[in-house]
Amino acid sequence: MSTVDQPPPAPHAPTGEEFIEMQASPEFQELRRTLRKFVFPLTAFFLIWYAVYVLLGAFAHDFMATQVWGNINLGLILGLLQFVSTFVITGMYVRFANRNLDPKAEAIRNEMEGGPSL
Repeated sequence: MSTVDQPPPAPHAPTGEEFIEMQASPEFQELRRTLRKFVFPLTAFFLIWYAVYVLLGAFAHDFMATQVWGNINLGLILGLLQFVSTFVITGMYVRFANRNLDPKAEAIRNEMEGGPSL
């Protein structure tokens, strides 16, 4: 008689009631709190930074036209920094999510599917 490896059992498909219960659980609330503590301040920072750039471009022409090096002016540098800050914030979020959000979300998913808890 040969032994054949059995595939792992399919994960439990949670019901709507189970999702609602999990949403009210302390683990899920902690996950939401962790996400909000990171996302809200960074979003506010970026929106303020972007608004300052737009307002400077609209009302501080002489300041934005200040030559820094050759034909490079402050407006161009600040505009490029908008792109840089977007990439930096994205990298910060990915790192934060990998360290702080993903392990908690994985534990919640495993609990919902009846798998091993972390």
